[in-house]
Amino acid sequence: MLQAELVGEAPSYEGPSDPAGLPMAVSLFADRPQVRAAMRDDAELAGFRIMQANGLGLLEEGAARALGDIVAVDAPAADAPTLAMLERVSQRIARSGAKLIVSTTIGALEPVMLAAREGDPVLLVEPGRAERLVAFGEALAGLAGRRVRELSDDDRVAVMRLVERVTTLAERLDGLVGEGEGVDASGSAFAFGTGQGAAAGEDGSAALANIPGLPDPRRVRAAIRKRQMRMRFFEPSLFADPAWDILLDLTAARAEGRRVSVTSLCIASGVPPTTALRWIGQMVDQGLLQREEDRIDRRRAFIALSDTGVEAMARYFDAAGSCECAGI
Repeated sequence: MLQAELVGEAPSYEGPSDPAGLPMAVSLFADRPQVRAAMRDDAELAGFRIMQANGLGLLEEGAARALGDIVAVDAPAADAPTLAMLERVSQRIARSGAKLIVSTTIGALEPVMLAAREGDPVLLVEPGRAERLVAFGEALAGLAGRRVRELSDDDRVAVMRLVERVTTLAERLDGLVGEGEGVDASGSAFAFGTGQGAAAGEDGSAALANIPGLPDPRRVRAAIRKRQMRMRFFEPSLFADPAWDILLDLTAARAEGRRVSVTSLCIASGVPPTTALRWIGQMVDQGLLQREEDRIDRRRAFIALSDTGVEAMARYFDAAGSCECAGI
């Protein structure tokens, strides 16, 4: 069915609908005409009812009095008016119970993410058709979240991997994925939560006393280089999950006393931002990572290992015993 839709055949399903049986309404806002047109085409392809498709100037309380069940905003710049607008809209979305989708650029990712955080947005980074379709699906799932059972950790990881495979397939069918994607390729992003973190030991003081220290950062960097070397000999998609690469990079940064921004971590992960942000969100919700705000520049956000993550990585390297083992 996915292939038929992407190559232009008429879809054989009915679009999502509200309790009254009407198609779910979506409001689209973008100043870039080509982006607004693409958003409209993709929303219609997904079966949504277009409630409005306007520029960002109309996305204000007075100008856009009614918003759809899903609100999609294209915010490619991180200028003060755009960030202020996103903050107001995200507050409005949080009050209304609608779902927010925000697309941006890698350069504006952090300030846009922080400005829109109250609306719990599905974040996209220069998305193509496949990424938008997946984002509409994620937003729709969020609307129905209260009626769906909580997923286990294993279920959520399986869903993320399935979404990544479907996204890649859709991109290839739509001619959006070229050969030799680099580490700065862009994509979409959304995060799955787990609602639980790693369990702490009952005897906290005794457990902490036995935690080994983090390894020399040179050892961690060597493990990272070793993993990156695989792409010279194997198809990168064989090693699609970036979770371990993210943990390694943050371990080295922690040992070096260095802070890592969300943007640089996405790039260092070696995968498109769509995949990196998704796994960062998963590990934050599991308690392995934590978000940190920059108290000097409120437009920046950092990611670091949590205490649980530090303990887990320290124990891993202690058990691994050698740099050769740590890179596998």
